[in-house]
Amino acid sequence: MFLNHGSFGACTRDVLQLQSELRAKLEREPVQFMLYDRPRLLDEARVRVAEFVGAAPEDLAFVPNATSGVNAVLRSMRFEPGDEILVTNQGYHACDNAVRFVAERTGARLVTVALPFPLISSEEVVLAVHGAVTKRTRLALLDHVTSPTGLVMPLERLIPGLEARGVMTLVDGAHGPGMLDLNLPALGASFYTGNLHKWCCAPKGAALLWVRPDLAGSIHAPIISHGFDSTGPRPRLWEEFDWMGTSDPTPFLCVPAALDGLAAMSPDGWPGLREAARALTLQARDLLCQALGVDAPAPDSMLGMLAAVPLPPPRVAPGSHFEPSPFAKALFDRHSIEAPIVPWPDGAHRLVRISAHVYNERAEYEKVAAALLEELEREAAQT
Repeated sequence: MFLNHGSFGACTRDVLQLQSELRAKLEREPVQFMLYDRPRLLDEARVRVAEFVGAAPEDLAFVPNATSGVNAVLRSMRFEPGDEILVTNQGYHACDNAVRFVAERTGARLVTVALPFPLISSEEVVLAVHGAVTKRTRLALLDHVTSPTGLVMPLERLIPGLEARGVMTLVDGAHGPGMLDLNLPALGASFYTGNLHKWCCAPKGAALLWVRPDLAGSIHAPIISHGFDSTGPRPRLWEEFDWMGTSDPTPFLCVPAALDGLAAMSPDGWPGLREAARALTLQARDLLCQALGVDAPAPDSMLGMLAAVPLPPPRVAPGSHFEPSPFAKALFDRHSIEAPIVPWPDGAHRLVRISAHVYNERAEYEKVAAALLEELEREAAQT
């Protein structure tokens, strides 16, 4: 049972077949494909992606993942000693590392906001983030959907309050495209980056970076290449990001087919798909909470297609960030369940994170609940 769509997504056979065909075409005539076909195909794919997220194509660049998008923005900005960069304690580890790297090199200060979890209302998040802003805050890095807890952040209230105080906002929307109905300009952020290989089910290595039009000239690709000094008629974002050295463009070219294929799986298209997956997520969350005897750790309004449920403290403290949880390994080895076990907030406690997409059904979560109770009982007997 695959209940971890949030980590790397899952690609349909039709899209994988399309990617194989595109790769074969590339290898048959690499010069023709890379120099002549690729720009046109990328532009066509970008138009479809822009429509999906409510943006203008000229404001979008393709990047291999949201972490690359975050790095592009952070490495393009000029920070001074004493400037503050705001993050939260529910941010993605890789992106937090990028902030640390930039802060150490520039003398900027990393400020980490502790978000409450469990929580009763999204207002708690708004108060915590806005309350951490000072006159030295230059940038706030905000998740649209938090990776460890699956919370949909109240960006519609966070962003206006930050931007009004002169704080630029960079949204790590790794889980945004597909899970949420997006209109990027209306969101009002300075920058937004999101994966297309997660909930949109495109091939691995497809993501977007949106830059507010007034800031387009300030952002450069994380790899400086031919487009850096281009004076051509194409948007500068395209010139810099479309050719960061030779790489495989087929993940981007497959995104339209992935979007259309998923839309066809619901009579109501993407709105119906999202509604059904979110309803299943809430059912699954409630089912696990009841089985484990715990309260729901967040309001329904803050959940999309991910949810996290508290587990009793682990018997053994977790190791490094990349070390698999023994509990997660036991779920996989003994029950064929793929679901992440997340240490939270300091390793003294942990969460089980579940996801729901078009291929999941309620019976899977009933099996997960039974497996969790069995493994917790086995773990307790070993202490």
